Amino acid sequence: MPIKDQVKNFAKKLVENRPDAATLRALVRTRQPRVIHFQDDGIVPNNPRFPVLVYRGAVNLKTRRFAPEVIVDTLFDSNGWGRSWRDTVYDFVHYHSQIHEVMGVARGTARIECGGIRGRIVSVKAGDVLVLPAGTGHRLIEASRDFLVVGAYPQEGTYDECTDTRERPDAVKRIAKVRKPKTDPVVGASGPLLKSWQGKPSRS
Repeated sequence: MPIKDQVKNFAKKLVENRPDAATLRALVRTRQPRVIHFQDDGIVPNNPRFPVLVYRGAVNLKTRRFAPEVIVDTLFDSNGWGRSWRDTVYDFVHYHSQIHEVMGVARGTARIECGGIRGRIVSVKAGDVLVLPAGTGHRLIEASRDFLVVGAYPQEGTYDECTDTRERPDAVKRIAKVRKPKTDPVVGASGPLLKSWQGKPSRS
């Protein structure tokens, strides 16, 4: 999301009631993510080294003490994924060529297309988390009226938004330079992402 959305979200954080570390740990469920590899389809580069990760029911949001979006936002921030935003997902195909992105569903349900128009549609609901490596095409297909996502990014990398096929040659070069993050946005330093993202080209 643009920097203005991140600034707006930062202002909210200053006055919110946020869970402490112990409470947060109790709300996180141990899950092995679904791993999905997407190849370059000639339009959307996707990522040849790192797969998309889908964590089902990763966060228990059924508590009245904290707003669901606050729990997800705090979780990502505690694991080193910041510059967060809260909104829906764009309904046009786009990708980020210089940074990875995590999206946690705080409210509602949706169907999100990953990997470009030749990729696949992933159904998500509150508590699910999607980790999209740099280059992964994504767009919203449909969503419930209350659908709300918390998005965030690892410490290293620069936010950009690619939609034009004329950008593709340069974008492919930038994607290749984006390093594996130091932490998993859901579990932290020992999370499944660090094992799943070994940096080897996909053969699928």
